[in-house]
Amino acid sequence: MTASPPAGALSDESYARAALTYLAEPADQWLNGLISAHGARRTLEAIKEGRLPEPIGDFPIPQFIQRTLQRSIERWRVRLDELPTPDEMIAFRTSGIRLTCPGDPEWPEQLADLGLDQPYALWLRGTADLRFNCLRSVAVVGSRAATAYGSYVAAEFAASVAARGWAVVSGGAFGVDASAHRGALGADGVTVAVLACGVDVPYPVGHTELFEAVAAQGVIVSEWPPGRTVSRLRFLVRNRVIAALATGTLVVEAGERSGAVNTARHARDLGRRLMAVPGPVTSDQSAGCHRIIREWQGTLVTTAAEVIEHLSPIGAISESTNVPAVTDPASSAPVDSAPVGSAPAVTGPASSAPVGSPSASLALASPVDPPRSKSSRRRRLRPALDLDAMDLETTQVLDAMPARGGMATTRIAQRAGMVPTTVVRCLAVLAASGFIERCDEGWRLSRG
Repeated sequence: MTASPPAGALSDESYARAALTYLAEPADQWLNGLISAHGARRTLEAIKEGRLPEPIGDFPIPQFIQRTLQRSIERWRVRLDELPTPDEMIAFRTSGIRLTCPGDPEWPEQLADLGLDQPYALWLRGTADLRFNCLRSVAVVGSRAATAYGSYVAAEFAASVAARGWAVVSGGAFGVDASAHRGALGADGVTVAVLACGVDVPYPVGHTELFEAVAAQGVIVSEWPPGRTVSRLRFLVRNRVIAALATGTLVVEAGERSGAVNTARHARDLGRRLMAVPGPVTSDQSAGCHRIIREWQGTLVTTAAEVIEHLSPIGAISESTNVPAVTDPASSAPVDSAPVGSAPAVTGPASSAPVGSPSASLALASPVDPPRSKSSRRRRLRPALDLDAMDLETTQVLDAMPARGGMATTRIAQRAGMVPTTVVRCLAVLAASGFIERCDEGWRLSRG
């Protein structure tokens, strides 16, 4: 009989799962296959020793699978130097960071619907219980460059469903995400922020105070370990967790090709309830919502009551009479009593009222995050290859490039979590396509 770990200590299996979040990018099906067959502890031991785990039973593994697994192990070994010790991982708790793994009381069982794409473990920061609050939750997602209409609807819908005991799940980004989080916080509800970086990394930096408010009243979630920074690909990988955690997904505003539509696609594929808010037919920011309704049989919703009705089991809808309705700041009528098309555009900074104050719901009606000026970022010419045409490995290498200055090939390989030989091939493709160029330190993003 194996002795239980001391109070506060990580079990061998939990430490191994935490370690694997350092070594591999999320949603690696080869790694999840090994974990499923051998357990995280034996899988980590095999990676450290650079070998395949011992086969189970008398069933031989085909040669082509062995070769693929061996290449994957070499790729995961690149980041072995980054592994913290068990004591260092336990020390994260002093910063309010904790770990939850499959089988733990706080682990959301619905993540199993992701199959071989499910997280190896989740890092959490905050006061709310993740599993309990996700049992009745709605993901509210949409455009980063939200219009006044989109910000208003996201904040009001989030506040209204949160006031009725539903948790609001979103991604912590500018625009609709931020409005949804602030709406839930303003109604004294629970909100869950799923990040594409470590839970201790405030990205975007402008949301540092928002993330602190979320941690105080809800919970911040990430598949990436503390200290890990963002990359373009990680946002798309993160979206499947948002869709899987929530009972249903509501898209407030989204272009035809956007992260919100990507989240909606995951929700559809997982069999989750999918909803969208209609917008002006002349607005590109609502084209994705109209597509979800038209082609994916998403439910058109115009009030928060319709959202709750769509998510609740038949006969289980119970509107509490003592829950105040969220009101339109321009009138005394409850928001749920009118379609969203009648919502007025309200101006003024959403941050002017503190979270949870009586005037917070009024401030939330404004566009929370003004769109960033295109002139504030130098635009590079990338003529030869469309980002959407890149293979996954080349995209990972591009994401690993530093925003400023140069970096050696070996360091790029470590950041990308790939073997140097593969990175060299990808660097050649990126250089030939005009994305990167040689420099004294090794490689840098093109300045052209």
